[in-house]
Amino acid sequence: MDALDNILTRVSARLLKSPHPSQAEMKHVYNAALRAPDHAWLRPSSFIEVAGNGLDKLSEIFSEFGETLPDITDEIKEKYKMAPYRAPMIIILVNTSKEHPKVPIIEQKLSTAASAQNILLSLHALGYSGIWRTGKFAFNPFISSKLGLNDNQEILGYLYVGTPDGKNKKIPSLEIDNFVKKL
Repeated sequence: MDALDNILTRVSARLLKSPHPSQAEMKHVYNAALRAPDHAWLRPSSFIEVAGNGLDKLSEIFSEFGETLPDITDEIKEKYKMAPYRAPMIIILVNTSKEHPKVPIIEQKLSTAASAQNILLSLHALGYSGIWRTGKFAFNPFISSKLGLNDNQEILGYLYVGTPDGKNKKIPSLEIDNFVKKL
């Protein structure tokens, strides 16, 4: 696939099914992710790959989190429990903040966000799809601790990954002049 066409045709798929990428394909995806801009080569981005039995473990963690919330309904508890099963694979985006005199923490988080975009583009180029989700499970100290993350690590989001199922969303036409100002 042409690189520009890949960017212009990528869309988040709400419905994902098996198969998900193989480990050989994921090596390419992670190599692409690690090509994101990274000031001072701090390597703030890492990933937790969840598939198979890992989805059950993540479901347990999300359920445990739900139990910590006051006034949570049974409907929401069930939603949290089932959330990992919306796709055959999840990539958890982890940012590891590092003290540096020239690279603020926000720039390190932006690097991890850029790595997420590289993952989504790579998946699309390989014929798969993904959707980036955040919500209550991202930026969540309880879930971070259950995943064994350190105090300087934070979950920026979850990429749900698989084969697109159903029709893709229509890509809207945008008037570029509404988004670009020239000086």
